[in-house]
Amino acid sequence: MSGNPSPEELAALVAVVAAAGSGGASDSPAPRSEWSARHRLVRGPHRHGPGAWRASAR
Repeated sequence: MSGNPSPEELAALVAVVAAAGSGGASDSPAPRSEWSARHRLVRGPHRHGPGAWRASAR
């Protein structure tokens, strides 16, 4: 090794570095928090009648 790599050695080095750099990414997106879910912003219907106040606390 005198500091002048052959084209084959250089290609091997590039292949190793490229393979090492691309191994950590995943294709699936990160899970979303339920706190930011849009369906949580929609309220259910208001119930009328006996026990409505008690049912509203649930």
